[in-house]
Amino acid sequence: MVVEKAPRTEPSELSDDEIDRVFHALAAATRRDILRRTIEREQSVSTLASGYEMSFAAVQKHVGVLEAAGLIVKRAEGRERLVRADPAMIARARGLLARYEDLWRARIDRLDALLAEPED
Repeated sequence: MVVEKAPRTEPSELSDDEIDRVFHALAAATRRDILRRTIEREQSVSTLASGYEMSFAAVQKHVGVLEAAGLIVKRAEGRERLVRADPAMIARARGLLARYEDLWRARIDRLDALLAEPED
């Protein structure tokens, strides 16, 4: 079986390590929710933690996974740590998924063309 790979030509494309970190980060519902909340507006880690029935440390770990994936950016403001989504990384991840979609659409188009060929 031949595995098709998307060509890597644009500098905005994700490396294999970045792809692994993004998909790992998005694999947990809590992290997806934190990302959604920080897309809407910047929030402190304390504010984020108050929305979950888990320890502050657990929420910090989730934030750390998102930060390591580049999906969020954390900054200090006084004693608080503010978190916001990084739209550039989200766009890069979206681009990756669009390329996968293009690959599958091309395969389906080839299959449709093959099935439409008249039999001799």
